[in-house]
Amino acid sequence: MNTILVPDDAWVLAQRPARNAVSADRPYAFLIEPEGAPGGGVVDVATVFLTNRECPYRCLMCDLWKNTLQTSVAPGEIPGQIRWALTRLPSARHLKLYNSGNFFDAKAIPPEDHAEIARLATPFERVIIECHPRLIGARTWAFRDRLAGDLEVAMGLETVHLDVLARLNKRMTLDDFAIAAHSLNTERVATRAFILVRPPFLSEIEALLWAKRSLDFAFRAGVGCCSLIPTRTGNGAMEELERLGHFAPPSLETLESALEYGLSLRAGRVFLDLWDIDHVSPDATNRVERIARLARMNLEQRIM
Repeated sequence: MNTILVPDDAWVLAQRPARNAVSADRPYAFLIEPEGAPGGGVVDVATVFLTNRECPYRCLMCDLWKNTLQTSVAPGEIPGQIRWALTRLPSARHLKLYNSGNFFDAKAIPPEDHAEIARLATPFERVIIECHPRLIGARTWAFRDRLAGDLEVAMGLETVHLDVLARLNKRMTLDDFAIAAHSLNTERVATRAFILVRPPFLSEIEALLWAKRSLDFAFRAGVGCCSLIPTRTGNGAMEELERLGHFAPPSLETLESALEYGLSLRAGRVFLDLWDIDHVSPDATNRVERIARLARMNLEQRIM
């Protein structure tokens, strides 16, 4: 195997540092964050980062496994985590349940817990979960039917660069994504796409070009919202690719241009993920003001 051209599970696992210590009876994080709402304006979102079994898709760039377990959680523990977080958060209109993988993976979120999860979500107008496109199906529609509000499914598109997508070890094709998006739209489930800005194996110039093409593809596929993710180190594999010259994080300028392009399309909501922005272009001119501008653009959904 060529470990650079075709990274696989074994290579990805071999680069990993240690996991963080997490517990099945607690979410590993929770917070309230404002977000531009589907119909305009700003909505508060209660985001709960659930502790559960690691995702079976060991994507090259993923670091979410660091806060996961190596065994499945017992029935009742995921509702317990949600309940624990919601009693400690102020009220919000939307609820994100991010589980570092796939909500509809039965080994991650026990299907017998779906009814209680839906009951806990009753006060919320919208519930946003994340899932691999190949796991969208009957469980998705059944969970939607249990909810009092709307369901939104976030899926990782990552990039439409075919060669790079193949090297991400995601085990997904663009057809897989498009079919899942079409099914979700047909079943009246809102969709969100995660798009990497400068995944490995791309130059800075290529990064912006392929972020734009990925946005175009997502919206053509019927996605209603795109979240641009600055590709980062932190999982061992990305550090090794960086050492070998196959990866560098995107610049602040590239991120600005990608968000501006997405908003200019006026095809749906576009966000730039700012959670790890402190590591991007630390020496950039007027950095604080530029990041504040990006945050306002996220909320107001217009180029400023």
